[in-house]
Amino acid sequence: MAKKNVLVIGSGGREHAIVHALSRSPEVGTIFCAPGNAGTRLLAKNIALPVTAPFREIIAFAKENAVDLAFVGPEDPLVNGIVDAFRAQKLRIFGPDSKAAQVEGSKVFTKRLLIKHTIPTAYYSEFRDHASALAFVKANTPPYVFKADGLAAGKGVIIAMNREDGISALDTYFKEKRFGAAGETIVIEEFMEGEEASILAFTDGKDIALLAPSQDHKRVFDNDAGPNTGGMGAYAPIKLVDDALLDEVKHSIIEKSIEALAKEGITYTGVLYAGLMIKDRKARVVEFNCRLGDPETEAVLPLLENDLYELACAVCDGTLSQIKMKKPAKQAATIVIASGGYPGDYKKGIPIDGNIERTDGDIAVYHCGTKYENGKYFTNGGRVLSVTATGATLKGAIDSSYSYIRNNIRFDGMHYRTDIGKKGL
Repeated sequence: MAKKNVLVIGSGGREHAIVHALSRSPEVGTIFCAPGNAGTRLLAKNIALPVTAPFREIIAFAKENAVDLAFVGPEDPLVNGIVDAFRAQKLRIFGPDSKAAQVEGSKVFTKRLLIKHTIPTAYYSEFRDHASALAFVKANTPPYVFKADGLAAGKGVIIAMNREDGISALDTYFKEKRFGAAGETIVIEEFMEGEEASILAFTDGKDIALLAPSQDHKRVFDNDAGPNTGGMGAYAPIKLVDDALLDEVKHSIIEKSIEALAKEGITYTGVLYAGLMIKDRKARVVEFNCRLGDPETEAVLPLLENDLYELACAVCDGTLSQIKMKKPAKQAATIVIASGGYPGDYKKGIPIDGNIERTDGDIAVYHCGTKYENGKYFTNGGRVLSVTATGATLKGAIDSSYSYIRNNIRFDGMHYRTDIGKKGL
């Protein structure tokens, strides 16, 4: 049987992990990655094409190169309608259409959906002007959680533990307009206590297949100190979400949300990322994303015992009920190595020494922000590399990942957390 051509859209560590997982499928031949990065070039052909609307060039490329499956990594193209555009040309693409991608594209849309259909989440109010939001903050007791309604590259959330910080946060959205159009409308939520978990659910709009539950580490420093980042590491599976709780989440949150969207006239296909807060063995929705998480993907996909290509095709073709999901046989830990100064200002173009071309055995080095020039690697982003190790135990995976970093990777200013997965131990 002829092998299939696959196109992965995106350029980060998540996309490198997707390419790596697809490369393990016996059905997959050539993998293209648009635009890809210095790491994906080792497993795929990087294609310098824009992945912005109206998507004409990328569609023309998919047709010319007999692409059997396109797999979208980041949220922007999904929210902007890449799936709609591909489907209009009868091309197979993994991800939700623009209507369904509103679960990430608009916090207000998601909060309204959750409240209307009694899906557990934080209480909230929505605001379009500074004066009414300020009156709310003054009238209510902290802490507060502020969220920009639109896409803000994962940076639109501010948690204020006191009223003074809450008033200052409002200035960030309405006066400084730091988040631009994304922050013209905001939601203010109750602060939820507990421990966070990430659930990645593949769905064809009818059936659901869950990947291993994971936990992201958002704060930049050990012991969850310092500002929020795009994610400094993850581990999976997590004891916090055992089989019984996972089953409860599947029914009361994932299935109920897919059904709620269907009632609103929206068929959700692709992956639904549920960011959850767990307290007293009860889960509530913190957020939904319309794509695989980053860095959770780098921890979860190496554990996938199923064929990712088969799984994605079943989602696209509405045949997910025919796939039997296998339980992960190992544990995984992913450590993110960041540039000096991240998540604030940082320099690019710093030479990287050591072996960062490994994706075999129990170690995978995924490139998040690197570039390759004249046979050498350089930093090219805030989060530079994600180092994933798998092992029979979580402790073994954590130890292997840190050991690999210490012995194999060096660049000026590099920093990483030293407590990833500690809660799992």
